[in-house]
Amino acid sequence: MKIENVSSQVSVSDQLTVDDLQELADAGIHIIVCNRPDKEDKNQTPFYLIAEKAESLGMEAHHIPFASRNVSLLDRDRFCKHLKTDKRLHAYCRTGNRSKTIWLAATEVNKASQTTRCNKHVDNGSTFDVVIIGAGSAGIATASSLYKRNSSLRIALIDPSCEHYYQPGWTLVGGGVFKAEDTCRKMLTVIPDHCEWIQQSVTHIDGNQNKVVLENNTSVHYGHLVVCPGLVLNWSAIEGLEETLGKNGVTSNYRYDLAPYTWELISKLEKGKAIFTQPPMPIKCAGAPQKAMYLAASEWFRKGKLKDITVQFYNAGGVLFGIEAYVPALMAYVKKYDAELCFKQTLIKIDGPSQKAWFQDSEGHITESSFDLIHVCPPQVAPACIKDSGLADTAGWLDVDSGTLQSKKYTNIWGVGDVLNTTNAKTMAAARKQAPVVAQNIVHSIANKTNQVHYDGYGSCPLMVEHGKVVLAEFTYGGKLSPSFPAWLNKGTKATSFGWFLKERMLPFIYWHGMLKGKEWLAKPHNLKN
Repeated sequence: MKIENVSSQVSVSDQLTVDDLQELADAGIHIIVCNRPDKEDKNQTPFYLIAEKAESLGMEAHHIPFASRNVSLLDRDRFCKHLKTDKRLHAYCRTGNRSKTIWLAATEVNKASQTTRCNKHVDNGSTFDVVIIGAGSAGIATASSLYKRNSSLRIALIDPSCEHYYQPGWTLVGGGVFKAEDTCRKMLTVIPDHCEWIQQSVTHIDGNQNKVVLENNTSVHYGHLVVCPGLVLNWSAIEGLEETLGKNGVTSNYRYDLAPYTWELISKLEKGKAIFTQPPMPIKCAGAPQKAMYLAASEWFRKGKLKDITVQFYNAGGVLFGIEAYVPALMAYVKKYDAELCFKQTLIKIDGPSQKAWFQDSEGHITESSFDLIHVCPPQVAPACIKDSGLADTAGWLDVDSGTLQSKKYTNIWGVGDVLNTTNAKTMAAARKQAPVVAQNIVHSIANKTNQVHYDGYGSCPLMVEHGKVVLAEFTYGGKLSPSFPAWLNKGTKATSFGWFLKERMLPFIYWHGMLKGKEWLAKPHNLKN
């Protein structure tokens, strides 16, 4: 079997045998497609045997046979249908050429389909009932929740990206649990059908004229505006970091392409020093920097390598975790892994080739440290278009009411997600709770209803402290604990295997099939004020 990866989703090969299927299943293939007619060769394995074995391994198997260079429109469309699932697919024929041909034909159809769904050049002055800046988790969830409440709304999503990522999964990629490609889907497949996708960046927001200006200098007008572009990872704030990311032992789970390198470094390190850093707040998923440390140390512990590896956690803040109730459980693992905590220390410079890092403490003193592995969490800032819009606070974050999530300056502008200046944790769980609140309040506003629903500051941080155990931190404004599950199941502030099952198995499913589709499981807004 000679495998060729023709895209991140699709691979092709020559004729398969039944014995080849286990290797494909282990590689994460979900769909097998045979493009070769049966009995083309007397030594050829018939498709029904391939299908039986594939299905026993949990894979789908489909037969789309055709003669060389003779792809019918029906065959192309059948193949194209499987590409739209975003599941990993392996196609085969006698040599792999036919499979490559039908893949290319199907890809062209998908591109044409994307053109019909994606409007890069809207008419100048186009008007929508609701315009949403950002098609990340917050933006798509808000669009779906809006449509659920009022299907007549004309909604536009503005986002330049071609891919959509399940970013909470990147820590598990760095921990060797997930594959990076399982956290990524084509943007086209997650944009709700009822929305118009404008694949542009926003350069300016004009709240006085109810319009946003796009990178191509056209304007889009809105009745209501939802601002959720996320935040910006400021890699350049650390001297020397950008030049060495992805090599010299320097990595970060905060980027899709680097998370696999984290796992490569962890799995190969036999001895030396491993440093994990956390910058000044605010950052998205404040627990992620220490999650990387716990999963790395867990791997070294279970392989008997930890005794030869020094683990250090450099945190610009003064505490391990902001909610005190969870600290004892976390400290138990800090002690188990013999990790050294270095508080009020901010990473300011890295020299990758010499594997040295420099940290500055709260009094301005600078210390140098060598490393064999360093996991970096970069400083994070608000997007420039928010800072310059007149909608921001003095720090550049979108200034909203912490309950209604309505702009303090314009009554028809709202915010969701990481861009807000609210004091909640910047997590996907927070956006999951915020999106229905904003959707409900916009629908009420359009209907001239004065009652509003309120966001209570809920955030969640599943802290993976070892492979198979999670401390599930859930809290609202003011650090008040807010567990979603009974104590007998989750054990409150303790590490549990249930928390791991939730993080690894349930939350990705809830994200792709619930949150993005407007199914507000454990997230429906309440506490209506009349």
